[in-house]
Amino acid sequence: MFGRRPEGRRVRDVDPIVQISPYLMPMRCDAQVFLDYDVEYEPLMRYIAQKSREGVKITFMEILIASFVRGVSQVPEVNRFIMNKQFYNRKELTTSFTLLMDTEDGSIEENAVKIFFDPSDTIYDVSARVKETIEKNRKPETAGVALKLAKGVLLVPGVATVFVALVRLLDRYGLVPKALLDTLPFHTSMFITNNASIGLMRVYHHIYNFGNTSAFFALGTPQRGYGVDVGGNVIRKCTLPVGVTVDERVCGGAVFAKLFAVMKHCLRHPEELETPPEKVYYNEGCEFHVPKPQNVAIPQKKEPSISA
Repeated sequence: MFGRRPEGRRVRDVDPIVQISPYLMPMRCDAQVFLDYDVEYEPLMRYIAQKSREGVKITFMEILIASFVRGVSQVPEVNRFIMNKQFYNRKELTTSFTLLMDTEDGSIEENAVKIFFDPSDTIYDVSARVKETIEKNRKPETAGVALKLAKGVLLVPGVATVFVALVRLLDRYGLVPKALLDTLPFHTSMFITNNASIGLMRVYHHIYNFGNTSAFFALGTPQRGYGVDVGGNVIRKCTLPVGVTVDERVCGGAVFAKLFAVMKHCLRHPEELETPPEKVYYNEGCEFHVPKPQNVAIPQKKEPSISA
């Protein structure tokens, strides 16, 4: 309320053309823009294999999340959201995703989780945070508040309708308690789905009107095809398809282009994610920090053998 929210601060100096867009497109579903990007598979696979030999397990999804974290550290303007037609800089950097739970009878049950990142996180920090969250939320007895809350409001007919309507109303005016916002996966910088883990192609997923998600990434199964090299020769190639959906009202296209340029570079050179960025940029009045994870896997590089 009055320009202050638990997770954001009002942006006052928005370009008029951008600022008027929420009045022309009141809902996120009005402003969805779709982008497909084919990530080069070979550099990522070689990197993952190298880290595996060093005793560190890295996944494609973790690299994609790490590249987004690095992108936001350099282009913080994309880490915004729109609520009640007003622009807010986010005071946190989060990623949400849905995971399959370990059930005793083998039935399919999902849980949605949210992870908080620091803009200076390396690939090892991101990997540790993701693995810790998955491990903690895979079993029904240790699942987070979001799943338990959803189950609770669905027990009595009509309660879910009233609860969601109340949260929407409070959210509109910035009155939802931060403790609740921290558990809701729909209030996040980016939502991601790993379709490759279940053998599906990429999709262009909608971004929810509930909450304030401004970007959705969908990772698909690797695809083999043909391309042409710089010499004009036909070559075989393998790509990792990613479908991206963003809220075009958040910032101008040039700003999104800067974000994707940083991410594209990181996905081509994932080893650069092993060190923190030289400088982290923040939106005005929105500097934040998250304690580093405790169980960070450190590569065990083998010493070169010395022959006699």
